[in-house]
Amino acid sequence: MTDQSTATDRPGGVPADPSAVRDALVEWYEADHRSYPWRETTDPYEILVSEVMSQQTQLDRVVDAWEDFLDRWPTAAALAAADRSAVVGFWTSHSLGYNNRAKYLHEAAGQIIEDYDGEWPRDPDGLSELMGVGPYTANAVASFAFNNGNSVVDTNVKRVLYRAFDVPDDDSAFEAAASALMPEGQSRVWNNAVMELGGVACEKTPDCDGAECPWREWCSAYETGDFTAPDVPTQPEFEGSRRQMRGRVISALKEYDELPLDKLGPRVRVDYAPSGEYGREWLRGLLDDLADDGLVAVDETDDALVARLKR
Repeated sequence: MTDQSTATDRPGGVPADPSAVRDALVEWYEADHRSYPWRETTDPYEILVSEVMSQQTQLDRVVDAWEDFLDRWPTAAALAAADRSAVVGFWTSHSLGYNNRAKYLHEAAGQIIEDYDGEWPRDPDGLSELMGVGPYTANAVASFAFNNGNSVVDTNVKRVLYRAFDVPDDDSAFEAAASALMPEGQSRVWNNAVMELGGVACEKTPDCDGAECPWREWCSAYETGDFTAPDVPTQPEFEGSRRQMRGRVISALKEYDELPLDKLGPRVRVDYAPSGEYGREWLRGLLDDLADDGLVAVDETDDALVARLKR
């Protein structure tokens, strides 16, 4: 049997030793991620504006509005000095949802200038004192501006944790699992990375292989093919798919140190036949894909090709 030190051996929770899981996600995120301008700043005002705007608007649509807003009111002081009707008018003209958020953002800017002398609170508790800033937004600003937040738990993160580690659909369970996973002192990169995972690889209809999800090796949904989640009540089409077969390869190789192709094949498809349609050539194609993703290795011995998980 393989070393299962990184397996999910605590029911409804994260791996007992999450270091490999953490490293894989951060490396995946840092290698390539969607580019948004607010990810290139640590200015708490700019980040707060992006967080408030994105509450009901797709991120790609937020970019232009965010840039226009900052062109007009580049600092908290400039926003605080603005006429509230102008801020609300901007919100409406850019179709950013409820106008109350524009009012709250304007008032929060006033608090920063009048109550905090222009100095931003640096932790979630302090940021929560600002008008219209709830726990999630306060934590996001603390994380992305000051690298001083807790683990962010939004709908995307819940979906990831539910699928990957069988975390129960319970807010306290999600928070505990997210906290256990986040490396200490790295809230900025971690929260960006785990939200990116939910937004790119683990959407309602997952793209595990296309997005090269870094958690496939540990993911319960990838192994079982059950991609339901709290916000995905019906399972996306999966039965018989290539993604399902790749998940079965990973599942089988987690049970054994290594397997020759002709012993691995029947564990992936019951109709595996070495020279058939679903035979060695077909299986080798799956393994080559997984090898390209850094998940498996195929070694040539004197007698056969042998597949193993890449550690």
